[in-house]
Amino acid sequence: MPATQTTRPEDSHTPTFETVWAALQKTDRLITENARKAEQRFEEDKLRWEADRLRWKEEAEQRQKEEELRQKEAEQRQKEAEKRQKEEELRWEKAEIRWRRIEKNLGGLGDSMGQLIETLIAARLWEKFTAYPYNLKRAYQRVNIYNEDSRAVTDIDILLADTEWVMAVEVKRESTDLREVDRHIKRMKLIREYPPAEVKGKKLLGAFACGVVSPEVRNYAHEAGFFVLELKGEAVDLAPLPRDFSPGIW
Repeated sequence: MPATQTTRPEDSHTPTFETVWAALQKTDRLITENARKAEQRFEEDKLRWEADRLRWKEEAEQRQKEEELRQKEAEQRQKEAEKRQKEEELRWEKAEIRWRRIEKNLGGLGDSMGQLIETLIAARLWEKFTAYPYNLKRAYQRVNIYNEDSRAVTDIDILLADTEWVMAVEVKRESTDLREVDRHIKRMKLIREYPPAEVKGKKLLGAFACGVVSPEVRNYAHEAGFFVLELKGEAVDLAPLPRDFSPGIW
């Protein structure tokens, strides 16, 4: 019996030219599409970056312009302030010249006014301290203080005294300088160091009496332990004392 020839069917999984070619074409299309999309995204990013760059540039230029404007305004204000200062200095110079002329023409009227204020304040000044254990009915004006070399080191405008207490009163037509309080503190120390006969063996108090006194000087004097008196018309008033006020005793 003759042998029968058999053939092996072709494996269905074996790629053919057509399937390989189709796969290559598909891959090429995917690559081309992805490249196109990537290029499109790149172009969009470029446009966005360029828009951001232009915006940042405009914002930076705007900030620079605003800063330059502020600088110009600041320079203008500085120039105006310098101009006002020069004008103020000129007014002060003119006022000082006028005051010197007036002072020269009036001669010793300033001293006379000071003595008049001292006299007005000294009159019955002791009555302002009746709430305290003082009986300061004796009043002296222009008491000089001498050291051991008989050299005058200071003076007291008004000195009130009793048998136990004395009060050195500094009189000012106007007091707006805190350094006047410091000078009176030094004066009190000199009075204690070189006491005149009216002060020896007695407790020493201090006070300020002013025609006009600034609140700053009044507060500073109270802190230093000084009484403050103010001339109001023809009367002298004791300035209200702080709650924690304690008279200084030298």
